[in-house]
Amino acid sequence: MTILLIGATGKVGRRVAARLDDLGVPTRQAGRKSAPPFDWTDDATWPAVLDGARTAFVVPYDAAPVTRPFIDTAIGSGVERIVLLSGRGVDVPDYLPAHLMEDNAHIDGEAALRSAAVDWTILRPGWFAQNFSEGFFRDAVLAGDLRLPAGDGAASFVDVDDIAAVAVAALTDDRHVGQTYELSGPRALTMTEVAAEISAATGRDVRYTRLEHDDLVRELVDEGWPEADADVYASLIGPIRRGIDAYLSDGVERALGRPARDFRDVVRDAAAAGAWS
Repeated sequence: MTILLIGATGKVGRRVAARLDDLGVPTRQAGRKSAPPFDWTDDATWPAVLDGARTAFVVPYDAAPVTRPFIDTAIGSGVERIVLLSGRGVDVPDYLPAHLMEDNAHIDGEAALRSAAVDWTILRPGWFAQNFSEGFFRDAVLAGDLRLPAGDGAASFVDVDDIAAVAVAALTDDRHVGQTYELSGPRALTMTEVAAEISAATGRDVRYTRLEHDDLVRELVDEGWPEADADVYASLIGPIRRGIDAYLSDGVERALGRPARDFRDVVRDAAAAGAWS
């Protein structure tokens, strides 16, 4: 049966799609350029992509709390199972500044799914290890300087391939219904240790420069960022600085029966694949 993938072009979604394809499971990858098209901000596009789907993987739209009405529409169209990609810190009141926790898409999405008449699984990954090779830290790695307000805090970076593997298990195996999986790597690393691991894997000279929150905001504004966006970006680093992202989670092992992949292995593979070439 076809599995609907909302967010199939992102880091996690495209890996979920590839794994399902390897298993011979048909998918419908919904997006603005798909046929039929899907747009989070236009609920008139939702019914067509949901038509005939019984299982869905949902990467929420962060800019607005629209997961709840989408879940309602999905159930009304016959969807029986939803796997939701949420995030770490959803259940921590002071994880982010109050204005970023209000109307938070992950918080509202989780609450909506838990109370819905549908089989559900929730994934709560920490910081993606691949953010350094294909995400918003890649340019800093190429420049040789991770300039961040992370202090001496650490994060238990999780391999995106592990997240995708858990998602596929949840989409295809009844044993994961009703589970919330907190996903992390097997150890926490400071940004100094991250820089050292990437340097060792790539042969590049990569260092970490410790900034204050306002320092990063000023640098980003000088690069052309809107100040509000720069402040949000810097705020997202705050949990690392405060030690909130250092804890280890057992979700990968609970779901897959094997340990989570280490950051060192992730950056080694990324370097071998030419991620920083």
